[in-house]
Amino acid sequence: MASSSFSLYPSLTLVAVLLLLFPVRQTAGSCYTSIFSFGDSITDTGNLLLSTGDNCLSGRLPYGETFFGRPTGRFSDGRLIIDFIAEAMGIPFLPPSLRLRGGDCGGFQRGVNFAVAGATVLNNGFFRERGLDVTWTNMSLGVQIGLFKKLISLCDTERKDTFSRSLFVVGEIGGNDYNHGFLQSWSVEEAKSLVPHVINTISTAINDLIDMGAKTLLVPGNFPVGCIAAFLTYYENSKIEDYNTSTGCINWLNEFSEYHNNILKLELNRLRYIHPHTTIIYADYFNAVMNIVSPANSTRHERVPLVACCGSGGGRYNYGKNISCGSENSTVCDDPPTYLSWDGMHFTEATYKAIAKGILEGPFADPSINKACSSSNIGYVVKELAINVSKAD
Repeated sequence: MASSSFSLYPSLTLVAVLLLLFPVRQTAGSCYTSIFSFGDSITDTGNLLLSTGDNCLSGRLPYGETFFGRPTGRFSDGRLIIDFIAEAMGIPFLPPSLRLRGGDCGGFQRGVNFAVAGATVLNNGFFRERGLDVTWTNMSLGVQIGLFKKLISLCDTERKDTFSRSLFVVGEIGGNDYNHGFLQSWSVEEAKSLVPHVINTISTAINDLIDMGAKTLLVPGNFPVGCIAAFLTYYENSKIEDYNTSTGCINWLNEFSEYHNNILKLELNRLRYIHPHTTIIYADYFNAVMNIVSPANSTRHERVPLVACCGSGGGRYNYGKNISCGSENSTVCDDPPTYLSWDGMHFTEATYKAIAKGILEGPFADPSINKACSSSNIGYVVKELAINVSKAD
């Protein structure tokens, strides 16, 4: 595999240092003792790799090169947002659920990851009915929730106690529902017609998890799709009005992402109202990424490139459908931490680390995980104090 340094932007060493030196403070270990996660390739820690073997590009170098030194099935050069959250809580990296097939329940009490790369919220039949060529996994959000229900029936006889002190991460998911359509020439209007179906299905999954005992849920919104190299390549044109002059992102795609996110936030507010004893955290992935690419960010003295670090070796954004990162003729940059994008569809470890910091500590979560954790700890301490006082009486 060739190595290539791109000259589209000046040296970004300072940006790399800023991203990598973000301190991610560790959350109190007594707050969340496990994590259960659902989603797509943004969160997948190996499920697609386990199901496809060598046919999965994330099972080949340079995937995983920055942190693990080998491919793990993660679609990045290193750790994902979910990995940084687990590290901050003192929890081991989440095992992919397919590793627990056959009733192997080892480590279940510390959490499991059900996310699968390519997964959608809606099932594949929904897309076939609308004329899309379905080539992706059938592990939709509903299927993942179903597998979770099967696994807990086998592995957890004390789930009420386990789940009350667990963090449930529902997403990011929904991006692929729109991405698959956009990459098959859907209009914005067609994509918008999906949004109510996607949001309602996410809401149903959240309700199901609450009914099973979940007390704290983290629900991310969608990323700014207009800043992603694959879409910048697919919709590349000479219309200046399509692009944000400050960031280089495509305006109408980002506006669509915000449309989805605004409706999701409204639904989460409704769920908070009907589940007042449950903490539902909205993770603002959109603005966490825009904070990185925005020249207005005072911590950035160089422009963060939108070009993919690993890709086809050509084109404005180093992304090509026929030559993907990990394939024989792909190229990889020398300094992944200086890039926003890893392979044109997914981000670098440095980007994921910056996002995770904003989710754990703020300002890109409402409330931040650490604040939710502190509130949870207060409640836990008060409960223990009441028990001790009762015993003393």
